[in-house]
Amino acid sequence: MRELKIVDALNEALHQGMEQNDKIIVLGEDVGKEGGVFRVTTGLQKKFGVERSVDTPLSEGGIIGSAIGLSINGFFPVCEIQFDGFIWPGFDHIINHVCRFRTRTRGRLTTPMVIRVPFGGGIHALEHHSESMEAVFSHIPGINVVIPSDPFSAKGLLLGALESKDPTIFLEPKKIYRAIKQEVPEEYYTIPLNKARIEREGSQVTIISYGAMLRETKKALAEFIKTNPIDFELIDLVSLSPIDYDTVIASAKKTGRILIVNEEPRTAGLAAEIAAVIQEKCLFDLQAPVIRVTGFDTIMPLLKNEDYYIPGIKRITKGLNQVLA
Repeated sequence: MRELKIVDALNEALHQGMEQNDKIIVLGEDVGKEGGVFRVTTGLQKKFGVERSVDTPLSEGGIIGSAIGLSINGFFPVCEIQFDGFIWPGFDHIINHVCRFRTRTRGRLTTPMVIRVPFGGGIHALEHHSESMEAVFSHIPGINVVIPSDPFSAKGLLLGALESKDPTIFLEPKKIYRAIKQEVPEEYYTIPLNKARIEREGSQVTIISYGAMLRETKKALAEFIKTNPIDFELIDLVSLSPIDYDTVIASAKKTGRILIVNEEPRTAGLAAEIAAVIQEKCLFDLQAPVIRVTGFDTIMPLLKNEDYYIPGIKRITKGLNQVLA
């Protein structure tokens, strides 16, 4: 065990995955010589050569389109999209081709790949650099959507995605790339792509979050319980598509009170979908309405103003008081 940051855990996963499977090819803007804009792909080109760590033109459509051709011909592409807001030129390929080839060809052709996307706000970047649009990806049938919340899950989830026979959108919360250090095994290990993680078991209230917002939620809970001792259950969703509803519903029936914390715009977001399913399946077990603490239905504001947009201790605490009241 060593303590790693998320960026280092992802880098180690890519190294180990490429060592184990010589069909894995990493491609993207600046992923080779520069090691990627966040340095997640550092050292790959030096170790595996320019044919397996490929610097591409500035074309997200070209990157994902090339990945489709590679994957249906037996390779396993790992695309890096430099920032979340840049992915949309390649979205046509994702929704019309990546997730449909298995059905379109009745299983003759498949498109296993990983599309890595630095994701979310919190780094005071410019427009198109801080998007939180996970509900859009989670709405697409035929593709996995996962997000780690710490270094241990980052390495295990990425290695799990590199073994999947289905395409995976791998969201990397950029706010915590280097904010968390955690013990991570040196050996190769995988984490299931379709299973939520219960961070803490409790009986009074269930809090559901994921990615960078899980860290903010933990901060808020640490402050809250100093003056309001509660027996809370904390769930890291991990998989945004498919959602592990078995874990979510079991927890909702146990505690009867649910708080959901995420960063994306509020309307038609994942929090709304989870709340709807809970109220369909657990209505008579609930002691209070499901409460959502989310981003706003606005464009992510620039620079430090994003601190008002992204849920923090004050807004999460307010949500806790609402659901407990």
